[in-house]
Amino acid sequence: MSRAFVFPGQGAQTIGMGRALADSYPAAKAVFQEVDDALGEPLSALIWDGDIADLTLTANAQPALMATSLAAFRAMQVEGVAISDAAFVAGHSLGEYSALAAAGSLSISDAAKLLRIRGRAMQQAVPVGEGAMAALLGLDFATASEVAAEAAQGDVCQAANDNDPAQVVVSGHKAAVERAVEIAKTRGARRAMLLPVSAPFHCALMQPAADAMAEALAGVSLNAPAVPLVANVRADAVSDPATIRTLLVEQVTGSVRWRESVGYMADQGVTEFWEIGAGKALSGMVKRIAKGSETRTIGTPEELAALAH
Repeated sequence: MSRAFVFPGQGAQTIGMGRALADSYPAAKAVFQEVDDALGEPLSALIWDGDIADLTLTANAQPALMATSLAAFRAMQVEGVAISDAAFVAGHSLGEYSALAAAGSLSISDAAKLLRIRGRAMQQAVPVGEGAMAALLGLDFATASEVAAEAAQGDVCQAANDNDPAQVVVSGHKAAVERAVEIAKTRGARRAMLLPVSAPFHCALMQPAADAMAEALAGVSLNAPAVPLVANVRADAVSDPATIRTLLVEQVTGSVRWRESVGYMADQGVTEFWEIGAGKALSGMVKRIAKGSETRTIGTPEELAALAH
């Protein structure tokens, strides 16, 4: 049975995530300490005892979610599951950094520093209030892309996340995204609503952040991952470090092709998808994309204990 390890993106964060893992597994606790040390601040204190508004800030949420995913992954290794037990790794947006750290391509310390830079750069790329994102439910990617193009009217409006067969997120200038919400309703969307995000991710407005990541990534050592990464912007497998570096830059302005990525893995024979870290959002998407595949979430000591049986 072929499996993939997949890692969640922004939106999965909750206060207290990973605390039970850290209490139960010294290897998981060490990950949070490594991230705190890399950032020079107690991010773990914010994750476990902070305010959700602070944790949700992009510059905090990104390294925090990576830390939680890697803590779960290290605990999984203690329970006898190895990276070589997966055919592929993949992550949703920032989750790509978690996937690369799990596969040994990036150190946890470098992943934390890069995600702090990425979060800040994405936040600063567009003044607050000028950008927006909206989820269009019940439309396929082609229709959602047409809606975005029609709504643009000289502004930026792009399909940013192709999450599953009936969920596409559009991103861009606030007025254009608001137009897309109204147009989507006339095109048969089941629901269309603005998302509570602080910046318009994965669209052309993020170019300043892409430039910042190109500079940051240039100074970081990247190894070939132990198993191939299914990259967001290509929706196929890559292992070459130079290619991965380029794609991580492109990913900032490019679409997250999650539906196609999961489809690619399923076509390669993957029948089991393990979501490692906080939340269950990816598992829901996987079930809607690769019908009949099995999903498993690995984020609590209880879920890890079930691996032993």
